[in-house]
Amino acid sequence: MTEQVLARDASRRKFINWFLATSAGAFFLSVLYPIARYLIPPQAGESTAASVTLPIKLADVKPNSGQIFKFGNRPAILIRTPAGELRAFSAVCTHLNCTVQYRSDLTHIWCACHNGHFDLNGQNIAGPPPRPLDQYVVNVRGEQIVISKGA
Repeated sequence: MTEQVLARDASRRKFINWFLATSAGAFFLSVLYPIARYLIPPQAGESTAASVTLPIKLADVKPNSGQIFKFGNRPAILIRTPAGELRAFSAVCTHLNCTVQYRSDLTHIWCACHNGHFDLNGQNIAGPPPRPLDQYVVNVRGEQIVISKGA
């Protein structure tokens, strides 16, 4: 009879050890999985959009003004210079990826994050941005404005 009691105790002990090990493993996985997902972000594909037709009409863009629009999954900016030329750039600052805006009082593109300045050709002229803004090609077809990536 003592052998049966010892065998039953041994099987209980095995079960308890298995249960504790499984519980500890599940606990560590439930803690480590969110940490791993945070440290290794998912792959975000670059937009395949090569061009975009803006919902705004040519007459709505006044001289010496700028308009932010969506180009794929990133913001872009359309500028009408004081002379009336249309130019388009990526609206993502090359310093820390803030969104730039057009300042009509300064007649250039400005990043509010760290006071970065770009001229009307997208060239960085002041502040911390290390390189120019990406420039896009602007085509006018009737009253529609079509922006596309350069070649």
